[in-house]
Amino acid sequence: MTTVRVPAKVNLELSVGPVRDDGYHDLVNVFHAVSLFDEVTATPADALSVSVDGPATVPTGLDNLAARAATLLAAHVGIEPRVALHIRKDIPVAGGMAGGSADAAAALVACDLLWDTRLDRETLLELAARLGSDVPFALLGGTAVGLGRGERLTAVEAVGEFHWVFGYADGGLSTPAVYGECDRLRADSPVPWPVVSDDLMASLKTGNPPALGKALRNDLQAAAISLRPSLAEALTAGRKLGALGALVSGSGPTCAFLTSSASHAAELAAGLARTPHFADVRQALGPVPGASPV
Repeated sequence: MTTVRVPAKVNLELSVGPVRDDGYHDLVNVFHAVSLFDEVTATPADALSVSVDGPATVPTGLDNLAARAATLLAAHVGIEPRVALHIRKDIPVAGGMAGGSADAAAALVACDLLWDTRLDRETLLELAARLGSDVPFALLGGTAVGLGRGERLTAVEAVGEFHWVFGYADGGLSTPAVYGECDRLRADSPVPWPVVSDDLMASLKTGNPPALGKALRNDLQAAAISLRPSLAEALTAGRKLGALGALVSGSGPTCAFLTSSASHAAELAAGLARTPHFADVRQALGPVPGASPV
């Protein structure tokens, strides 16, 4: 039996380019791994199965992304995917924090250890990219710039720790629906090529939370708010309570609030918990490592 812990991510910058011929968008995606974790346990079994300790909305069939990861790894090394995967969820489902992608990354690492396949990191990253744009980063962790669909990663040095508060909304948002709404909102305007923000990179390399708060950016935020207008009020509430920066994480609806310290995060979390905007409020640190055996 092998258990792997894997972090959630927040997008410090998500710059979305025009629609490509294949239907995807070229992205500049600055990923940041934070200390909200799922765990995936792999146990030898006669056949592939998935069980989940968490929301009932998480699929337990073979279409679960963790199951697909185990199937892909087994096919790559020429064995049958005889494994029982148990997922303990703490990352919100359909919340814009890549929980499903994190579980896939954890399943790759757990099965690689369980089956003693000993694949190198580059091979695991290649397999991860086949599963989804966010899966490679869940393996890597830390802070990184993702290009292409987000899967081509370059690690970024981030000095010190950053203290976050995350507000979980009731229900999720569909990532394809949010991208579709983004395209609709921008249909009559030229869409520039995505680029990395120099101010964002400088704030990470100097460990400057106020500068990072000002540089946070998400091109999907307007689309998420269009589909769920209450997110605008939720972000405003966090800013009024003293957040250094506030944005929708990824495709949402989770809202991310940057603070200056652990005590500031605790105060902000307590204030947000008293508002009607969130089903749950959590504190976290970043950056943290990617998928790692427990």
